[in-house]
Amino acid sequence: MTVYVLAQLKFTDRPAYERYRARFSEVFRKFEGKVLAADESPQVLEGAWDGDKVVLLAFPDEAAARAFVFDPEYQEISKDRQAGADTVSLLVSGL
Repeated sequence: MTVYVLAQLKFTDRPAYERYRARFSEVFRKFEGKVLAADESPQVLEGAWDGDKVVLLAFPDEAAARAFVFDPEYQEISKDRQAGADTVSLLVSGL
């Protein structure tokens, strides 16, 4: 069953985040995921949101999503993401 990783980011150190972003694709392409959306100007339809970016990734199943997120190479580049943005990431099951 398809699962999604939904990330909401609030930038704290843009140069650090840009280092992460520059290396993201080279790591991500090794997995079975797809980037469905990466938007730095999402429109809030309801509620309050003070983030700067939303990212939506799709994976064929939970095992593939976890393999990506916990991959040592991804964990290494994530240090720049963690330094560059406060992030909330959710694993969401598809229907």
